[in-house]
Amino acid sequence: MNILILHRVPYQRVDYARGIDHNQHDVTYFGVRDILDTLPTDLRCIKVERPGKASAFKEARAWLEAQLQQFDRVIAMSEYELLDAARLREWLGVSGAKVDEVSLVRDKLLMKRAVAQAGLRVPRFMPLHAFLANPQRVPWKSTTVLKPHSGASSEDVKIFDSPAHAMAAIRSRTSQIARLDKGMEVAAEYEIEEFVDGDILHFDGLVANGELLTITASRYVGTCLGYAQGLPLGSFHFPITPLYREWATQALAAVGIRQGSFHLEAIEHNGLVFLEVGNRVGGADVVPTFELATGVHLPSEELRILLDGRPSRPLPATQVSNAWHGWFVFPGHTRGGEPYWGIAGASQFRHDASVIRWAELELGAQQTQKITYSANEAPLAGIVAHRDWQATRDWIERIFHGARSTEGSLLQQTAI
Repeated sequence: MNILILHRVPYQRVDYARGIDHNQHDVTYFGVRDILDTLPTDLRCIKVERPGKASAFKEARAWLEAQLQQFDRVIAMSEYELLDAARLREWLGVSGAKVDEVSLVRDKLLMKRAVAQAGLRVPRFMPLHAFLANPQRVPWKSTTVLKPHSGASSEDVKIFDSPAHAMAAIRSRTSQIARLDKGMEVAAEYEIEEFVDGDILHFDGLVANGELLTITASRYVGTCLGYAQGLPLGSFHFPITPLYREWATQALAAVGIRQGSFHLEAIEHNGLVFLEVGNRVGGADVVPTFELATGVHLPSEELRILLDGRPSRPLPATQVSNAWHGWFVFPGHTRGGEPYWGIAGASQFRHDASVIRWAELELGAQQTQKITYSANEAPLAGIVAHRDWQATRDWIERIFHGARSTEGSLLQQTAI
């Protein structure tokens, strides 16, 4: 099989060789230089460097127009290139998810409409351009979220006390979303949404041919929006109930996720309220904690499903481990470009028996300016485990509380 991979995620986060036999298949990695450099030097493959000035689709098409060849599969593991892969499949006539299918799990407006039509609860929402044209049509008066409908990592997400406050900020260009405050040309890329209060859960797993193969349930400690604003984030596994499993099955079917990994988020508010879903593995340490809990390496089995239509073996329905795992990560982007001198109060947790992995930047290392949950890029990240899920939750809450300095700062710039 001739396989083209749009290579945006560093190799180590996917470990492609665990899911693709590179001696049996001819694999071409198409990406920018620094990401191609993450490939193992002894991996049998073809590397094609792209400029990185335009989209992966445009640059791959230009390359293939000059050097046309046929592929059996076009694969993207990054959420940001799922649509590029779909466009390439359509252009090349390759089997796999097409643009309409991928759009349904990239566009939050489309996915919420589909989920609502399936009879599941979603927050009330409106496209921003419809809100601007007729603000009186907003069916709620309470806290309002302004966000891009195809974004990730809670970038460009702002919360306002009401739709009226959101409108005032947009019109006065004080929303603190730089792209919107420069002008309304990008309004079509945004939406407003009713804020629904409650814990945020995430469900992760795999589907093949529309069948839910394996799934875990997790609960966030903190929020992705809080992380974007400079607060730590974590999550922990808890036992999934038949009711939650059935809800996840219905949500995945509503948005047409039939093959591969999923990361599905919901708000717990008198039951579950759909938040969003991705046809990809979750970020942070979702992948390693899932493997510790189930024995399943999500990216490997996703690759096998995308190539062969089925996993390598029968997968456990959910967790099989006796321990309950969780992960935590501290942000560095709010101090991007500054050296890392440690997080006050964190050192007391470093050698705790609960810690399975502790990943911390070297003192003096420059902190990244981009929002990242990656353990090798964030200032501090780790995985912990206990024999009961409540203890794992409590441990994560303790490190978040213990890392606060007396001034309330989470990222005190003093050496540990």
